[in-house]
Amino acid sequence: MRVLIVEDHRELAETVATGLRGDGMDTDVAYDGQEAMDRATSREYDVIVLDRDLPLLHGDEVCRALTRHGSPTRVLMLTASTTVADRVDGLGLGADDYLTKPFAFAELIARIRALGRRPSNAVPPVLTRADLTLVPAQHLASRGGRRLDLSRKELAVLELLLSAQGAVVSAEELLERAWDGAADPFTNAVKVTVSRLRRKLGDPPVIETVPHAGYRI
Repeated sequence: MRVLIVEDHRELAETVATGLRGDGMDTDVAYDGQEAMDRATSREYDVIVLDRDLPLLHGDEVCRALTRHGSPTRVLMLTASTTVADRVDGLGLGADDYLTKPFAFAELIARIRALGRRPSNAVPPVLTRADLTLVPAQHLASRGGRRLDLSRKELAVLELLLSAQGAVVSAEELLERAWDGAADPFTNAVKVTVSRLRRKLGDPPVIETVPHAGYRI
């Protein structure tokens, strides 16, 4: 799951981002509303955790713009505003959920995962192709009934390839969606991860390299 944290309190933003990454979510951070819009229009996110009181562009305007443009990304408003009227206003702007500060981190994780499961371009609860099976929500993968011991990145790459249903997925798209925004575009991380994944999946090989295009299962 890919998440964007939009919070102008840098320490809080980095703390939340670190926690989400530790839970297996690929997480980017924006510190103002304009940066949030720039990121949201250049990358695909499953969930945006959005503070309301932001510099440059208010969080309400960010939420309104995303709704107006028909973005499938789910928005969780995270704010110090606690009244019922504030919640109603936030949800009325198009937010999918609302969580007030201070909050329990476990609840934030649960709400993000719940939003990520809502239909949009939703990933099916179980992905299968040939004798491969992946349950994304549980981070469980198997082949021919044999449990596979995969890293977080290997699971993310496998999920993207299985979700493509036989279509080619470019290395650039894998890097964009399985790694965070700080990833070096010239890194060989995708190649290395695919190579490791191939070894763990075993024979016969199921990941095909399509020259000058990418990978597919």
